[in-house]
Amino acid sequence: MKLFIISLLSGIISGMGIGGGSILIPSLVLLTDLKQQEAQGINLIVFIPAAIIALIVHYRQKNIDLKSIKRIIPSGIAGALLGSYLAINIDPDNLRKYFGIFLLLIGLYEFFKKDRSP
Repeated sequence: MKLFIISLLSGIISGMGIGGGSILIPSLVLLTDLKQQEAQGINLIVFIPAAIIALIVHYRQKNIDLKSIKRIIPSGIAGALLGSYLAINIDPDNLRKYFGIFLLLIGLYEFFKKDRSP
């Protein structure tokens, strides 16, 4: 039941565009016996269906600049490879701390950023 509630909340937040990993990864690490790398791997698998649906919706609404894709995809692949290599080779306890610091910094940024809408 615990995993069902975690995944439901993660899916709802992911559907809102916030990023379900911000709920899923800490919940899996704190409430189960999974290591940080395992939780991040699960998050990546869970992300695939949400990403496909989001891609379809944004493509239909013409929210994707197709010309930019050629420049973005190679660097995204390189970043994914580098990030995967680092995540596998970092001690799970340190990776958990780094992820916590990252979430804290993102939260502070979102809290203090100025609204730039016209």
